[in-house]
Amino acid sequence: MPSLLRALLLPLASIVLVVSSGASAVEDMGSGGRPVGLDFSRSPVYGARGMAATAQPLASQVAIDILKQGGSAVDAAIAANAALGLMEPTGNGIGGDLFAIVWDPASGQLYGYNGSGRSPQGRSLDDLKQRIADMQSEGRLPEGHQGIPAFGSLPVTVPGTVDGWFALHEQFGKLPMSQVLAPAVDYAREGFPVSPVIAYYFGRNLARFNRDTGMIEEFDNAQATWFKGGRAPAEGELFRNPDLGNTLEIIGKEGRDVFYKGKLAEVMAKYFERIGGDLKLADFAAHRGEWVTPGSVNYRGYDVYELPPNGQGFAALQMLSILKNVDFSQWPRSSAEVYHFMVEAKRLAFEDVARYYADPDFSQMPLTGLLSDEYGKQRFAEIDAGKVNPAVAAGEPKLEGEGDTTYLTVADSSGMMVSLIQSNYRGMGTGLTPDGLGFMFQDRGELFSLDPTHPNAYAPGKRPFHTIIPAFVMKDGKPYMSFGLMGGGMQPQGHVQVLVNHIDYGMNIQEAGDAARFLHDGGRSPTSIDGDPIGTLYLEPGVPEATRRRLQTMGHNVQMDDTGSRFGGYQAILRQGGVYVGATEMRKDGTVAAY
Repeated sequence: MPSLLRALLLPLASIVLVVSSGASAVEDMGSGGRPVGLDFSRSPVYGARGMAATAQPLASQVAIDILKQGGSAVDAAIAANAALGLMEPTGNGIGGDLFAIVWDPASGQLYGYNGSGRSPQGRSLDDLKQRIADMQSEGRLPEGHQGIPAFGSLPVTVPGTVDGWFALHEQFGKLPMSQVLAPAVDYAREGFPVSPVIAYYFGRNLARFNRDTGMIEEFDNAQATWFKGGRAPAEGELFRNPDLGNTLEIIGKEGRDVFYKGKLAEVMAKYFERIGGDLKLADFAAHRGEWVTPGSVNYRGYDVYELPPNGQGFAALQMLSILKNVDFSQWPRSSAEVYHFMVEAKRLAFEDVARYYADPDFSQMPLTGLLSDEYGKQRFAEIDAGKVNPAVAAGEPKLEGEGDTTYLTVADSSGMMVSLIQSNYRGMGTGLTPDGLGFMFQDRGELFSLDPTHPNAYAPGKRPFHTIIPAFVMKDGKPYMSFGLMGGGMQPQGHVQVLVNHIDYGMNIQEAGDAARFLHDGGRSPTSIDGDPIGTLYLEPGVPEATRRRLQTMGHNVQMDDTGSRFGGYQAILRQGGVYVGATEMRKDGTVAAY
């Protein structure tokens, strides 16, 4: 193994091995050796007929089962997503939103879908501000709280996932939806063993709900569904959610409209009426997702595609547009210079995110200008190679014409590839669970700004700024890789790090994800709640000590984090001739399944 790659992020004695018993007797253990590849990684998975990569092994197997039954990659992705809403409710569920990119070999086209929901039509910005003020006066918000509360009814937007499933299925599905959802229904009723990382996040979510219970109008339903006896499900415990199984069975048999106009919508609307929330039956009935055109930039011969705002996918493209102006081959991957350029590119791109990204139905954005080569060069010129720029700001492109999520990708024997991401936003969501339905509503509306002059300002019937982003890579006009990396603001940063690892430094797609990451947190935000301009640069333990010290001397505020929880969750499928190559996230519970 080359010495510079061996130096890159090897865990060695500095990484902490977390075990379920909490024992510390193995903290000084390092990684073993490998006959091929990098010591800190493991082999990617190969398959010829179909493949699925998800954050939960049983969900990956569900997808493969659907493929073997004659389903398309879209059918399998929906089935896996439904299973993950049951098995990984700490990151997703039908109370949240969905985005997807699909490569369709029949038409030779890449399709994008934005399945994000809107705010209540009957609540104005002034109404929302008054509700927040009332909560503050009642002591239901922490002292000094800014913005929209994370929990309770105020951040709820209409869930877009079910609509997204049916839109994708209508275009690309083969099997009946009842058959697609059947595995999740069966697991919900019969139970499944909770996996370790998900059990960890169950505990974190319960602690957060208990801490912020004043924001939540009703928590008994959530407690009865996931936290019986006031405790979180434990690793290896057999868990059931029959209410969710019944809900999914009804959706499979009766279709999309039962969730937005029929009896399930009526249950949700009555629930909000009971707890004093603002979503009404008319809000559910009015929901619509939309097909969108992915945008792209070319990075060293690879065309990288992301979905346009209201999501943050173009931030990854902006970072790549900036970084292609520097030749990384002059430095080892583990060098401070490589980290510095990526972090500074992130800071510049996220200033534009905070300034421009919003629901395109409500504001005009310079999308073409943001991705232009000319603008990328302009922004690159603002990077000082030797030190942190202390005062980055949004640019002026030409105007033309914290978070928890699940990401999955599926490919089938026809060549169809699906990149799908789905989330409730902050952990499990709002804490609100409609009567007898077995899922929790998202808190995506927390990401609106309360500044009426901001493009992302709250308004009735508007989609908030979104963090979840699927990605896709084309090479020479052919599908190359379907990939994503879940985790709030980590996502664009993670996309870029994986691509730099793979394209610039030749790591295979598993090594590219296993290598230690950075997360930069700080600067301006689309919520208008801004952080320190320089921010904090979080690094995983595998980053060499010399690199950490050098980054500090360059002006970065460096902190080490060995938990893995900040740095996202990655999955990828690469097309290599007639074979699929899959990778999954070491920081999660997932696996790649293939046949």
